[in-house]
Amino acid sequence: MKRQIRVGIDVGGTNTKAVAIDNATYDIVGMGIIPTTHDHELGVSQGVIESFNKCLTENNISADEVTFIAHSTTQATNALVEGDVAKVGIIGIANGGFVGFLSKIQGHIKDIELDDSGKRKIQTEYRFINRKDFTEENVASIVDELIKSGCGVIAVSKTFGVDGNKEELLIKEMGKDKGIEVCAASEISKLYGLSRRTRTAVINGSILPKMIATADSTESAVKKAGISAPLMIMRGDGGVMDIEEMRNRPVLTMLSGPAASTVGALMYLKVSNGIFFEVGGTTTDIGVIKNGRPMIDYAVVGGQRTMVNSMDVHTVGVAGGSMIRAGGGKIIKVGPRSCHIANLPYVVFTDPKGFENAEIIQISPKEGDPKDYIVVRAGGKDYALTTTCAANALGIIEEGDYSYGNPESAQICFKLLGEFLGMTMEEAARAVLDDAANTTNEVILDLMDKYKVEQSQTTIVGGGGGAKVLLPFAAKKLDVPYKLADKAEIISSIGVALAMVRDVVERVIPQPTREDIMRLRAEATDQVIKSGSSPESVEIQIEIDQQTSKVRAIATGSTEIASQDLTKKVTKDEARKLAADSLLVREDEVENPVSNENFNIFTAKKAGKTELRAVDKKGFIKLQRADAKAIKTTAGGVRTVVANMWKDLAVFKSDIKLNPDIYLCLGGKIVDFEGLTSIDQLNMLIDSELSLREGNEEVIVIGAKNDL
Repeated sequence: MKRQIRVGIDVGGTNTKAVAIDNATYDIVGMGIIPTTHDHELGVSQGVIESFNKCLTENNISADEVTFIAHSTTQATNALVEGDVAKVGIIGIANGGFVGFLSKIQGHIKDIELDDSGKRKIQTEYRFINRKDFTEENVASIVDELIKSGCGVIAVSKTFGVDGNKEELLIKEMGKDKGIEVCAASEISKLYGLSRRTRTAVINGSILPKMIATADSTESAVKKAGISAPLMIMRGDGGVMDIEEMRNRPVLTMLSGPAASTVGALMYLKVSNGIFFEVGGTTTDIGVIKNGRPMIDYAVVGGQRTMVNSMDVHTVGVAGGSMIRAGGGKIIKVGPRSCHIANLPYVVFTDPKGFENAEIIQISPKEGDPKDYIVVRAGGKDYALTTTCAANALGIIEEGDYSYGNPESAQICFKLLGEFLGMTMEEAARAVLDDAANTTNEVILDLMDKYKVEQSQTTIVGGGGGAKVLLPFAAKKLDVPYKLADKAEIISSIGVALAMVRDVVERVIPQPTREDIMRLRAEATDQVIKSGSSPESVEIQIEIDQQTSKVRAIATGSTEIASQDLTKKVTKDEARKLAADSLLVREDEVENPVSNENFNIFTAKKAGKTELRAVDKKGFIKLQRADAKAIKTTAGGVRTVVANMWKDLAVFKSDIKLNPDIYLCLGGKIVDFEGLTSIDQLNMLIDSELSLREGNEEVIVIGAKNDL
């Protein structure tokens, strides 16, 4: 039987890495790594092509075996960081009078600054059309004006366009006739908020020409290689979409690199709850996985929130190649400048013989940098002292590790730094790693607080080539366990290969009805199919934000009708051990009150509470709660069980009632209904989930108490 191969390609700042995974066995069957082709005429897409071809040819993988191919891209992020963007003409549409007056203010997005210098920005030019003057002749005249003024793309945004976008779509069609791309704001987001929706459309439009060119060249090369599977592109929220959808909404690819590594941790490493910590050469990306799902927030560009959902990954300017600022007898700061950006070699990757008669000097690596960055000068050449050098000097990095170099070189040079500061070699190296860990841990603690992650139930998982450099120190200072990712240096490519097709539809609906929910489900289903999913594989998750009245439908699916289980099933004993390790108890202290073919529910008594872990058949801990219970019933009996749990698990504190969180183990997934304040709303959402289920289908209901 012919193999089915999934190929994931991650475009990093230094290297582009392609990984091939057998869809049936979950084995990595090939890799292809080449330097990222920033300066090629085709840009980074050339590296995607080369790494892909290398992966196939060097590992005897035939083109007809590839059933899935996807890549993450830094193109959108880099374009915004570097200011390589098109000027955007904005066309606002509204009624006249006071509404029109407000629309002109809210929809007129001024130039969006992309850095603090003010040199990199998205230039804009604004025009307004009163709906009563909306004629083909008037619109054509405005489009021509914007083209003449140097606009490379147009963003059209109608006030209340989410309720009816006929005018936006007409202008989009007219733009095609005139040879200019038009971005309709209502197609980017269905949320109210004219300024934010228009800003998101402007950002999307600014990168549209470059992204389309990249998409065209990449898709052409993949087809020439004989690949029949559609080319998929990684989104910033951890899903993928087909290349045609990327041509329409490239803004969704922002932060797809960090998203890829988080998906890799989630799918390949079975991280269900923890902090994912990917250490590169210049920066470290930090994100949260909770109950088997990465945490999502709105992306920020130019200091302003957009309406683009992306993984809430925070990037800090300290990593494996971070240089050191020092003076006055102390380490001043580690980073943010890296030896990669400064174009300096690492001390630790240099022969120790090269450091005879070496000396410590202080420099400014780039114009405008502080003048207290430490380098080692020897033989007329400068070398960077970095966090990787510090970890090697202390013997933290073992031979064979990705970051292992020449510890002797690191020790020679850290001894010089110690003498410069009045410390021992060890004290200087530890001070460097301490400062770096303080930087990362500040972000980790903020994220744990934001997402209510309990420190006692958290593991930090390290990925990236520099994970071993920073992770042990960071975890020790937080007093939490950690583990290094297997295949850490290619975890992002693995994440791309394993990603599902995903799309999100959001609406502001103050009092959603069952009909509202069903319409949203249908729209999300249509959208994810449009993004490349097979209809048979689509699953929908409905979320309601009580504070903002936002109703969100998250749709996921596979590109194949019968997607494979990518991991082997675990036995009940194996699942029990996973639960015991997570609960921090012996296996004989763990009870298994409820189970079915998809889930084992384990509990243990701790501090007078029943802690619960839900382990799926593949060994993922999909849910962990500190005070919870589970009951097995049928689809027809769910409402009765939920009603009892809603009453029995409520917590009363003075004049405050805290309602429990309810979860359904439905088929192979857990549907969560966290944060709901109304039993009627809960029942409505449950009904929408069960509408296509047989009444006698087995369902596990989990209820968990809440606390202040």
